[in-house]
Parts: sequence; structure tokens; C-alpha cells
Amino acid sequence: MHRSAILLDMSFLIVDRHDSIVTVTLNQPEKKNAINTEMWVGLLDTFRDLRRDTSVRVVIITGAGDGFCSGADVSAFLGGAPGAEPSPHPLHSMRRTKDVALALHELPMPTIAKVNGVAAGAGCNLALGCDLIIASDRARFSEIFPKRALSLDFGGAWILPRLIGLHRAKELAFFGDILSAVDAMEIGLVNRVVPHDELNVTVQEWSDRLAAGPPLALTQSKAMLNKSMGLSMEEALDVEAAAQAINLGTADTAEAALAFFERRDAVFEGR
Repeated sequence: MHRSAILLDMSFLIVDRHDSIVTVTLNQPEKKNAINTEMWVGLLDTFRDLRRDTSVRVVIITGAGDGFCSGADVSAFLGGAPGAEPSPHPLHSMRRTKDVALALHELPMPTIAKVNGVAAGAGCNLALGCDLIIASDRARFSEIFPKRALSLDFGGAWILPRLIGLHRAKELAFFGDILSAVDAMEIGLVNRVVPHDELNVTVQEWSDRLAAGPPLALTQSKAMLNKSMGLSMEEALDVEAAAQAINLGTADTAEAALAFFERRDAVFEGR
């Protein structure tokens, strides 16, 4: 068991761990946690490190203050003071955005977005890129890009139609309307909406349940679901058979059977 520890505490990003649960907090509350260059770099490094850490079973992503993430901090694209070093070309920034979105998608363990306030633009798609979304009743969601004369990014064009279908995805992408948490849940964007005061408790309950689950089996289920739309039924069944064969050879599966016969909760070790 791991004690609570701060893994990273930079000015705009905080990563802390309690036992096998890691929480990544965007920390620019005065800008509703808009993602600046330092945060992009920190997120990429953090996600890549977590992917290699087999002792981490759950990752939570949230924002400090009363917002989840208002999107990219566009001040980086507007240039600094006269005489300052020119900002990188936007193409370089978008490559970094791609790297972060892919690194989040490729995390093998379950991820939860704890959406405590506004989630807009890249911030909306940061939430949607997680496996599960629990939203406060104060949360708001928007693919705000068209109102900024921009198109979808951070994986929105890939994620949205898979979550809510092509026509609904186009509606959100074309209009950039703001959705309440309840409206977002009704169309399938989020899993749960809870009173704001219950958000921390609900996320903790789900995290604890996931952390107590069989990590190898959950990792394989996540990978299969993520790849399912690119497979035929026959291909998916073959992948399922291979995954189940791996599971049946693990100590966790033997522990699950023993716990069933002994009428107790199983203790999974990921081996």
C-alpha cells in the first residue's frame, strides 16, 4: 500500500497519489484551468509515466476551484510582450495536443473525469476522453470551437460520434452550445450527475471500487472496448477469447474463485 503523496506540484498542475489512485488536478483556477504550455507538457509527461506504472489502478482528472477546464489557454497563441521570443507555430502546439490526447487514450487503467464546473473546448474533450465521467450539477459542457472560429480538437471529432452518434456530434460541433450537466447525461456524454456537495464522495466511491477490481481483466476490457468499432464481430470474438485465456491463467482469477467459495471479497493483486 502507498501512503498519500504528491508526485508532481508544478505551478499549474498537481499530481497526487493515495494508495493505487492518482489524481491529476489542473491548477489555473483564475482562468477556469485553461491549459497553458506548462500544463500541456506536464500532462504529457504524467500520462506517459502513469502508463508504465503497473501499481496505479485508477486515474482521476479534475480542475482546481470552480471549473474543470475552459480549454486551451489561447494567450500562448497571441504572442507576448514586444521584443519577447516569438511563440511556436500553432502546428507545433497542435502536435503536442495530439500527443496528450493520445497519451490519455492509451492509459491502460480506468480513468475518471471529475467535472466540477465548466468543461469547454479541449477541456470538454479532455473529460470525454476519460473512461467515465461524473459531473457536478453545476458542470457545463461545450464544444465551443465554432464560437472561436476553430474546429474540433483534442480528439473531439473521433470521440463525439462514438459517444452520441454522428448527427448529435455535428450539432454540438456546429453550434458550440452550452449543455447543462443533466442535458449532457441525457444524450450520453456523461455517466452520472450528482449534487455538487456529493461529487468528491461519489468519485471516491467509484475509484475505490475500481481500485479493488481485477486490474488485468479491467485493462483488457478497456482495450477491447476502445478498439471494438474497428473490428468485425468475428475479430472481436477472437480478441475476447485471447483475453479470457490470459485471465484464466492469472492468480487473480484463482483468487476470485476461492473468494466465491469462501464467501468473502476477493483481493486482487494484478498477477
